[in-house]
Amino acid sequence: MPGVITQAKATQRSRSSQPGRPGQPAHGQPGQPAHGRPAHGRPEPGRRDFLTTLGAAAATFALGVPARATAHARDAATAAEYVDVQLLDITDLHGYLQGAPGSNSVIVGNGGRSYTVGGVAYMAAHLERLRDGHPNSLFFTPGDAFSGWEFDAAAFADEPTIEALNRMGLDFATAGNHEFDKSPAMLRRHMEQGVPFPVEGRDTSFTDSSGLRFHGADFRYYSANLVRGGGGATVLPPYNIERVLTADGRELPIGFIHLTAVGSELFPGSYQPGLATLDEVATADHYAALLKSQGVNAIVLSLHDGAVAGTDFNSGADPSGPALDLALRVSPDIDAIVTGHWHTRFNMMVPDPDGVPRPFVEAGCYGQVINEINLRLDPLTGRVVRELTVSTNHPNTRDVAPHPELQEVVTYWAGQAAARDRTPLGRQSGSFLRARNTAGESTMGNLAADWALWAGGRPTDPENDANVHPNVPAQLAVVAAAPRVGQAVVAGDLVLDPASGGTITFGSAWRAIGFGDPIVSAWVSGQRIHDALEEQWTTTESGELRFAPLAVSRNVRYTFDARGPVGDRVHPEEVLVDGVPLDLGRRYRLAAPSYTLLANDGYPSLSAFEEPYRHQRDFESFVAYVRETGVLAPQPRDRVTAANAAGAGADVGVVVDPPVLLLPDGTPVPRPEAAIISADRPRAARGGGRPPC
Repeated sequence: MPGVITQAKATQRSRSSQPGRPGQPAHGQPGQPAHGRPAHGRPEPGRRDFLTTLGAAAATFALGVPARATAHARDAATAAEYVDVQLLDITDLHGYLQGAPGSNSVIVGNGGRSYTVGGVAYMAAHLERLRDGHPNSLFFTPGDAFSGWEFDAAAFADEPTIEALNRMGLDFATAGNHEFDKSPAMLRRHMEQGVPFPVEGRDTSFTDSSGLRFHGADFRYYSANLVRGGGGATVLPPYNIERVLTADGRELPIGFIHLTAVGSELFPGSYQPGLATLDEVATADHYAALLKSQGVNAIVLSLHDGAVAGTDFNSGADPSGPALDLALRVSPDIDAIVTGHWHTRFNMMVPDPDGVPRPFVEAGCYGQVINEINLRLDPLTGRVVRELTVSTNHPNTRDVAPHPELQEVVTYWAGQAAARDRTPLGRQSGSFLRARNTAGESTMGNLAADWALWAGGRPTDPENDANVHPNVPAQLAVVAAAPRVGQAVVAGDLVLDPASGGTITFGSAWRAIGFGDPIVSAWVSGQRIHDALEEQWTTTESGELRFAPLAVSRNVRYTFDARGPVGDRVHPEEVLVDGVPLDLGRRYRLAAPSYTLLANDGYPSLSAFEEPYRHQRDFESFVAYVRETGVLAPQPRDRVTAANAAGAGADVGVVVDPPVLLLPDGTPVPRPEAAIISADRPRAARGGGRPPC
């Protein structure tokens, strides 16, 4: 049965025009408003006072300082003279229906005041309050709504997140990078349209809290700059046009342009070899001009890219980041810029290329904040009267009664997740442990490498529709058991439980391997494979020898010299693939996590791969491996031999496991987020900001 919130939004959604179609060629403080461009064709209240104020401030206007309208202009702008439009947005929910754990549930506002926030049941209550009295209200997200890190949602193909967003009346969404953590087909056909794949009720298409099978989103996804190949057709519609009502019942259009973070196709989680992202500014300018040519005079940019701008969630100071660079350059026809991706919180005005301020906002992550932008449109021209724009970031506090309908959704999926966690998946005949021998081998590492080889040899999946190269079965596999940098895809042990007959549950398999990245198979030269094996050893500034062992699949054997110098410890003739010495001059089909092939864990030689083919994501892939294998049996730790490991001059090296990243309160950072932060930390340090997720 449709919920109260969904019913309240139904009339607004019915006023939406048909969006642009996929497949098109690519061509302040609370309540503080912005100065702006006049609405042409009508007298503007307080215009003289406004111009005087703007002229005096122009020379000293600073980024991050919200502009102010004159009191006269504000007082004269009544609802009878202008059309009020409310924009509500959240970003980077990442499936946190219950709210994020630990310090991620606390945000800081003006004067250092802290707020406990998060949870869709509380969000729904706040949305209901904010919408009251706003007939022209639109609710959207700049991306990363799903493909997240809360087990309650992730274990059910993120369908619980879509159900919650449907119930809250989301009108439309920008596709973020994480919306492509599986495939474009998964987003379009399953998340939007509800088509089950591969197996209904087991992998997707679960029964929701209303007792019905998952039917897909009641909203659409958009992206103007994510295209097929190097400049082909858009994967999703590039923009949408919403209609709002004037006092006399006429409709005025508002256009929304959507951008996905540049490089999303190369991020380890959303790695999609057949996709590309176009320049954000050029794309936004193109569609702004297109919308203007269609008579759309109010335009909003929804951007899945971000910035940093201080710690107060409802203001902005010293901003920096790619979204700011865009905000200063993108077409002055765009009236507001709503961002995401960086998991930061700010609310400010920045000047467009003509020097006229416009809102520039980000609403944090995990349901921490609801951003509200109130626009006033000239009823004759449909233009935004910029000096009357007001933007506020509202904390999604838990000091209100949770909305009963959304609380029911949250409670239902928490119960389903607990049951799924206990569901038998397979069996094991012994324990798989991360404990290593002298040569760096572990039974858990060997299991991971064997799984990667299996995953890299799976049949072609028609739903993985962003591949452009043939699916050639992998000949060998490597997995970073204790990587030089970043995080290990091997997350835990699989300890034998004799009392259960060695049962492996869904939850234990899910927690043992994975952080949300796919297995990728690709051609890699024998020379590069050899070089990667050599890269297991490095010397620190203090002279200590470090060892970052790579686990290899069951058909690989190699020996290293524990007395050899760094860079000359592995002789190619002592590396055997299917019993044959490694040929430095030929290519091998190698399977590994995308994280490894993209050099996020410290083996740069493997990044020189060719003709990649993306396979299933690690969580789901390992679950499928356990299910298909039936009984997992620990293999002998005899794949790697440490020669000359005893006596004078021997030094295998010190293995340093990746640190467990913690939030300020000591709560572990979710594994997918930890992997991203760890890999991107050097770049973030250079840029002075937080790694985007």
